[in-house]
Amino acid sequence: MTSPKPAHLAATLPTGRLLMDPDKMAPYRWDRALDPDAGTPIAVLCAKTTGDVQAGVRWAAEHGIPVIPRGAGSGLSGGSSAIDGCLVIAVDEMTAIDIDPLTRIATVEPGALNAHVKQAAAKHGLWYPPDPSSFEFCSIGGNVATNAGGLCCVKYGVTTDYVLGMTVVLADGSVVELGGPRLKDVAGLSLTKLFIGSEGTLGIITKVLLRLVPAQRPPATLVATFARLDDATQTVVDITSTMRPSMLEFMDKPTINAVEDVTRMGLDRDAEAMLIVQSDEPAGHAGVEIAQITAICEKNSATEVFDTDDAETGEQFVVARRMAIPAVERKGSLLLEDVGVPVPRLGDLVRGIADIARHRDILIAVLAHAGDGNTHPLLVFDPSDEDQAQRAHTAYGEVMDLAIGLGGTITGEHGVGRLKKPWLADYLGPDVLALNQRIKKALDPAGIMNPGTMLD
Repeated sequence: MTSPKPAHLAATLPTGRLLMDPDKMAPYRWDRALDPDAGTPIAVLCAKTTGDVQAGVRWAAEHGIPVIPRGAGSGLSGGSSAIDGCLVIAVDEMTAIDIDPLTRIATVEPGALNAHVKQAAAKHGLWYPPDPSSFEFCSIGGNVATNAGGLCCVKYGVTTDYVLGMTVVLADGSVVELGGPRLKDVAGLSLTKLFIGSEGTLGIITKVLLRLVPAQRPPATLVATFARLDDATQTVVDITSTMRPSMLEFMDKPTINAVEDVTRMGLDRDAEAMLIVQSDEPAGHAGVEIAQITAICEKNSATEVFDTDDAETGEQFVVARRMAIPAVERKGSLLLEDVGVPVPRLGDLVRGIADIARHRDILIAVLAHAGDGNTHPLLVFDPSDEDQAQRAHTAYGEVMDLAIGLGGTITGEHGVGRLKKPWLADYLGPDVLALNQRIKKALDPAGIMNPGTMLD
């Protein structure tokens, strides 16, 4: 094997596509997880075409260089952290969006932001439903790589439910087209689904075909507060057992107070929990659904229930929920969890997290896509306090152990990345882990695609 010389790769690319200056490469070392062990790449390829990605992967494969795919860098599990000597292939400049209103399909490059896809679809009276809280700055490539969800997934599903096809550069530099503009297609193995949620470990996605749906109706919104966590989580169980709202979000007391510190919108600081619920059914039925949810909240001892069909007022509460993570982040450094359980076990999970927080003397703020059991416990700590940092990391593992013990998962939408990999074997079990590794070996025999993320 010849000695790797990035300059040789640069010579095959348009001028300016390859960065080798350490200062210019520095922003590409981390994603939003801020992995303290992030390494230094040998070069950063700022791709603008599938051909650029293909050239980079072929060069890396020839020289045995690890490849780290990178989109917007908004990931929360360290899945695009650089490692020493790697080639980072950044696709954030691949942002083309083409909407076909007749087939209701968006053809999108991986660097396009989720928000921009929504905006482009809206011009044709269409909607792309997956909506992570970070939708304004997260990219479609990253959404596909982690199978991202969001606030409305309780009714409308997650990213995989909207991906019809993709173009992928494989580990040897070859390019394959998977799926296509057909709503029903069962010819061959479901390879498109295999790459969704693969976190860049099997190949680099350079184009995605996304299914669009008619524009969402303006929702009616309900906000309820509770003096007891158990009352709030039981309300979630009762709602989901009888109906399917378009949004069902949960915020606990530390989260409510962090958001109120920023917004000053009059949230109840004494409440132990708050639910934000929306119904986008036709007006008459939305009113009936909201009335039924009100009755459930009152049955479960809600301290206050407020509802509105004014879209602007409702959106203020949704914005408050979306800003929960940055609001809590103002309290200190975060270890951000993404554990999920079957909805009937949500109360056990939330109570268990509260117990861990008390036992470890760590602030843990909990917010959740409660309607599908996906919680985001935010562990707050001072990294300069060695003892507190250690207790926070211990609590981080205990939360994941708790979720597994309740029949849940270590990640519902953020991905395993590097931060959660130590717990993957316990979650999957030896047989399923071995099957994952066999698939990885078959598609990436040299192990160059995003090594250290998800699978060894």
